[in-house]
Amino acid sequence: MMDSTAQNTTGPLDGVRVIDLSTVVMGPYAAQILGDLGADVIKIESPSDTVRLGEYRNTRGMTPLNLNVNRNKRSVSLNLKDEAAREQALTLIDTADVLITNMRHGALDRLGLAYSQIAARNPRLVYAHAQGFRSDSERAGNAAYDETVQAASGLVDVANRAIGKPVYLPTILGDKVSALTIVYSVLAALLHRSKAGAGQHVEIPMTDTVLAFNLVEHLAGHVFEPPVGSTGFPLSMAKGHRAVPTRDGLACVIPYGPQNFRDFFNSAGRTDLAKDPRVNGEAIADADIDALMDLVEECSPGLTTEEWERICAKHSIPMAPVLELDRAGEDPYVREGHLLDVVEHPSEGAIHTVGIPVRFSATPGSIRRLAPLPGQHTDEVFRELATRR
Repeated sequence: MMDSTAQNTTGPLDGVRVIDLSTVVMGPYAAQILGDLGADVIKIESPSDTVRLGEYRNTRGMTPLNLNVNRNKRSVSLNLKDEAAREQALTLIDTADVLITNMRHGALDRLGLAYSQIAARNPRLVYAHAQGFRSDSERAGNAAYDETVQAASGLVDVANRAIGKPVYLPTILGDKVSALTIVYSVLAALLHRSKAGAGQHVEIPMTDTVLAFNLVEHLAGHVFEPPVGSTGFPLSMAKGHRAVPTRDGLACVIPYGPQNFRDFFNSAGRTDLAKDPRVNGEAIADADIDALMDLVEECSPGLTTEEWERICAKHSIPMAPVLELDRAGEDPYVREGHLLDVVEHPSEGAIHTVGIPVRFSATPGSIRRLAPLPGQHTDEVFRELATRR
């Protein structure tokens, strides 16, 4: 189904070359998305790339995380501390449309890979640099991981106020939101280049990105000056903002507005609750949300998840079964959308690969290569480079 050596590309970014000079998740994930959309992505890496650390089945370095963020790429192994290898990297970057890196400024300067140095050679390059903090801030050189970004962007405060514990969200949200921001920023810069003829430096600070993401709803009453209420989106911060049990599982049932609540309670056989004054006004008061969601949880075990799904669809009540990750491949929605398929990797055998979620009517993306072995394409890429000279 997929050929790891396929050369033909499809998708809206066919013809765009991306150099992935990044590690861990944020940069590699962004570069993979560009590859899914048709770009020729070349990953410059060393054997110590941290995304390749961890458990593996057949081949050292072919970890689950690596397999999930490095498909649709060719891997070139170069030790950038070596002068000859560094010149090879620069020669390769000369052919690129986009460079993605999360190396610190000091390291980039020492290696001759800072934007000012690269732009002199390739003025059409879109240079996307992602770091934990803004380059003009006092924190510019500080080490940053997803947890530090969650703390600095207010996500930990939101969790602490919602559940009473200053926990980190159990997903690397900072990395992945920043990766998506890299993608749209790169696309915007490519559009500008098509008009102006020149590339540019694009800085993506993770903390700034996630803070902006967080404040969309959680700035709340502090949107106004002076404030007209507290920060924190009321529904998201409500104690009752949780999945509820059904007769045979768990489901997200989120009635929005009085009619949704009345339809839910009537369907549960609780006509008394459907007559409650709290669900018969023009809107649901913020102060009543917790108590009403407690009543939803009280009623929900009366029917199966499938029964609730039919009822909620009939009455336009937002609802979804809770997907168990261990059984994701069995879920009809996931299976029918090819969101998680089993494919044959050349070295790792049968693996699950996550599908491309976006659909283009004229230029669909594709999975042309599964994640490569470290340095698998070094000779191939430099043979191609030699023929272009």
